[in-house]
Amino acid sequence: MRMEAAKHKGTSGDDRAAALRIELARRIGSRMLEDGVVATAVPGMSLSRRSAPTACASAAYEPSLIVFAQGRKQINLGKTTYVCDSSNFLLTSVDLPVVSQVIAATGKEPLLGLMLKMEMGAVREILAQQEFHVREEAVGAVGMAVGTTTAELLDACLRLMDLLDAPEDIPILSSLIQREIIYRLLRSPQGRHLRAIATLGEQGHRTAKAVEWLRQNYTKPLRVEELATMARMGVSTLHHQFRSLTAMSPLQYQKQLRLHVARQRMVADGLDAASAAFEVGYESASQFNREYSRFFGLPPMRDVKARLLAGADAGGE
Repeated sequence: MRMEAAKHKGTSGDDRAAALRIELARRIGSRMLEDGVVATAVPGMSLSRRSAPTACASAAYEPSLIVFAQGRKQINLGKTTYVCDSSNFLLTSVDLPVVSQVIAATGKEPLLGLMLKMEMGAVREILAQQEFHVREEAVGAVGMAVGTTTAELLDACLRLMDLLDAPEDIPILSSLIQREIIYRLLRSPQGRHLRAIATLGEQGHRTAKAVEWLRQNYTKPLRVEELATMARMGVSTLHHQFRSLTAMSPLQYQKQLRLHVARQRMVADGLDAASAAFEVGYESASQFNREYSRFFGLPPMRDVKARLLAGADAGGE
């Protein structure tokens, strides 16, 4: 299959990227005959397919790269909206509660994507190499960014796909190719956000640690002063950095995470609203109902019933 890349080597970068994107869509489509998200034999890599537009779905995005090969998707993070089509990748550098929606997909041209978990240890290893040099810009870390997928990035993704036909090569080659993908992301305009999160001691890294703690302890009462102490920042600085990174305040992050998890538990596990509310940390079922209705537009059980009738999955992709 490397002949495919060689054949387009003499064309412009845009033409080569377009050809490689078509090939990636073909490869994903040949393995994803039904809608869903499927983990592959390559560690950290999964493939997704949706053959029709979907309703808004709540999800918790983890640090990852999603390369879209076909279709269009919208992701809402706080009050920020990201729209990704077949020319884009989505880079997420911290755990984020989002609302996502497939907005362009058909049976003939489904939404097709490749997702790769982002290992921060590998990011730091590359940043630590003396040969790695980039011109740093003064910019606050942002936890989610959309970039234009280059031919070089697509070529590396296709080589990861190649490994699915050569499972004996996966243990050795998958980590090498994934390191190349991380390197190319770090060199891209969106790489500055990834570097800010991965660099030990930087405000972006310390804020990411606060996000991680909140992600793991969202059911506990939130004391912003303690969170700021953990991040080694003042309260006002933490608020500013946290909002820059996640597009919301710590309290809004906790609230949205609780609501997303409660919604998933009601849809997937059949919990009633009161049980879901107490499970995610609410002390008042009525407060949960008010905040749920305000955020999702419907009271909990009406929303769950509508989602079950629509056949929407709870997690998105």
